[in-house]
Amino acid sequence: MATVNSATARYEGLGKEGKGHIRTKSGVVDNPYGFNTRFEGAPGTNPEELIAAAHSACFTMALSFALARAGHEDGTLETTAKVTLDKDGDAFSVTQSALTLTGKVAGIDEAKFRELAQEAEKNCPISKVLNCEITLDVTFEG
Repeated sequence: MATVNSATARYEGLGKEGKGHIRTKSGVVDNPYGFNTRFEGAPGTNPEELIAAAHSACFTMALSFALARAGHEDGTLETTAKVTLDKDGDAFSVTQSALTLTGKVAGIDEAKFRELAQEAEKNCPISKVLNCEITLDVTFEG
């Protein structure tokens, strides 16, 4: 089963002075973006923030399904992704996505939880598409 999702980005003006707008097919994301939202903290979004949102959501869902397949029925998972954009010569590169997971799942020991989290990180489709270092820090709350 394949799914296709889409988003559209429009940029008016060029370079630092240009202004962009990004919209997803669902309409959930409908925000301005540009140099000022990416590097100066202006209201709006930026590509790295959207990657962080996608990576944290994808990984958390992958782990949720892995836990369910392992027979667990109840729990709470919360993941933060911090995506790093570094200068790379005259351009930029995403060099890292650092995942920080806090999980509370009844009936599982910490070692098994960590094992399933590591597998979910490797098998999450967004982890597979990223060409950067991915780290995972896990806090298990029992």
